[in-house]
Amino acid sequence: MFHDTYAPAGVPVYKADPEDPASVVTAALDAFKGEVVTRLDKIDARLDKVEAAQGGGDAPKAEAPKAETKAFGDRLDKIEAKLNRPAGVERKADEPSIERKAFGTYLRLGTAAPVEELKALTVSSDPQGGYLAPAEMSAEFIRDLVEFSPIRTLASVRATASPSVQYPKRTGVTSAKWKGETQASEGSEPSFGQLEIVVKEVNTFVDVSNQLLADSAGAAEAEVRLALAEDFGQKEGLAFVSGDGVLQPMGLLSDAGIGSTVSGSAAALTSDGLISLMYALPAAYRGRGSWLMNGSTLATLRKLKDGQGNYLWQPSYAADVPETILGRPVVEAVDMPDVAANAFPILFGDFATAYRIVDRLALSILVNPYSRATEGVTRIHATRRVGAGVVQPKALRKLKIAAN
Repeated sequence: MFHDTYAPAGVPVYKADPEDPASVVTAALDAFKGEVVTRLDKIDARLDKVEAAQGGGDAPKAEAPKAETKAFGDRLDKIEAKLNRPAGVERKADEPSIERKAFGTYLRLGTAAPVEELKALTVSSDPQGGYLAPAEMSAEFIRDLVEFSPIRTLASVRATASPSVQYPKRTGVTSAKWKGETQASEGSEPSFGQLEIVVKEVNTFVDVSNQLLADSAGAAEAEVRLALAEDFGQKEGLAFVSGDGVLQPMGLLSDAGIGSTVSGSAAALTSDGLISLMYALPAAYRGRGSWLMNGSTLATLRKLKDGQGNYLWQPSYAADVPETILGRPVVEAVDMPDVAANAFPILFGDFATAYRIVDRLALSILVNPYSRATEGVTRIHATRRVGAGVVQPKALRKLKIAAN
């Protein structure tokens, strides 16, 4: 509570609540007003004495000070009217809070800001922690990391407008024979066939509140679109590795035509197994080959050495040049299996020759605000159509964790 000398007769003294910054500011203004009113009363009394001493002749000389005093009093009346407004009156939508105004003043003036402004801010003394900054809603979304398979970067990718793509395939060669000078030659014919890659479909939908879409100014819809793209990218990457070929594209590890080489151990990788795997491929494919495995397998493989104690894995010494194993680049794929008995944790070969990916339709997103309009919900449909398959299984080989 402020001292009574600040309050003139008939003016109530405002008792401040020290726990409420707004109450403290209100009390300070009330005390300041009381002091000014008291001083104005004294000035008016002196002016009356001057007028009485001057008589009627010089009365106009006192009119100017009295007019200024009246104007000052009118301004104080307006301040008082604002202070007397009910506490429950809400601010305008665009009017900042007392704390935010005070914080803006503090940013401009620092500790030189008026005491009343600092009182609205302080949560502890400046040396012990500074002043409270008002909370802010960030436009940044915090997202979990999404890992994608790199099969698209290794395989051959093409677009199509058809539900499937057929590749003519030669399945045999001619049968030439050595003959003598007078022997008749024999005819032969190469055999042919067709390989078809059928386009598959993956889809889903998301229901979003209309209020959320409106209040986020487009951010919510953009975030849903990003989430759908990440989800579909993960789903197709996994299918390219282990898809069953029924509802999903045929995956690399699921194709029965790709041969395998055993590691030489029932539950572990061996350097001899990797060397055998690499040289089991024809030289033409081996020269363009890459290793494919997940991070856990790569960590195990980096510890392997050859007979001279040299690590099989070699780091990259230049930008944009991948690390190598036995001189061939290594690609890390999160969807490849871990090292375990009877598992196939490593693929090696020419992926561009062996695997085809056919895109029928890029990720299609349809926003439907009508079907659930009465519930205040917008439905966002997403569809992706893609097919894939092994077209040349001899260009790839997989490592099986087995003793023999």
